[in-house]
Amino acid sequence: MVTLLISSGNGPGECQQAVGHVLTRLAEEAEAQGVTLDLAERAGRTGPVSAIAVLSGPGAQALAARWEGVLLWRCPSTLRPRHKRKNWFVQVFRLPRTARGAHIDPREVEMTAIRAGGPGGQHQNKTSSAIRARWGAYAVVVRDQRSQHQNRRLALERLQALADADTAEARAAREGQAHWLHHQLQRGDPARTFEGPQFRER
Repeated sequence: MVTLLISSGNGPGECQQAVGHVLTRLAEEAEAQGVTLDLAERAGRTGPVSAIAVLSGPGAQALAARWEGVLLWRCPSTLRPRHKRKNWFVQVFRLPRTARGAHIDPREVEMTAIRAGGPGGQHQNKTSSAIRARWGAYAVVVRDQRSQHQNRRLALERLQALADADTAEARAAREGQAHWLHHQLQRGDPARTFEGPQFRER
């Protein structure tokens, strides 16, 4: 399991839009590679200010490595059409493992059985084995197993992972490590570059 923080830093609304594009593309790549992705977003005015992504599965490490670092989005601003700037930066950090965050009481988790989509054959499509779980600001959808009981257990684990990641981020800020989180996002020498409204990789 790998936990990433995707941050717009102190950037303007266009950087928040870029975070939204990153999350969409990350979700597409995770689905294509069979990696489970759980997200918790902090909403801004024009998109997520930041998001925590928990990746799990055999390909999680490789997918995380592909996204770590500075990301550049080159696109004229749709928020300020006359603005000359076209370069918008976000950064993806790997969060360290941390002690448990807030304890999640299973009785406080809202769980709803839903029909499982995606791969799994006819059995998945005919039964409501998937689980949508919500606890506070966190929400996950689990359809990994055919057993609803197993998916409920996995849902609790993934909700806990999101809570733990929040704790890691808060602790880093308290310990003076905020510079590598939000406040001094690096600009220049991007690991990946995307262009235009369609967020196509160069």
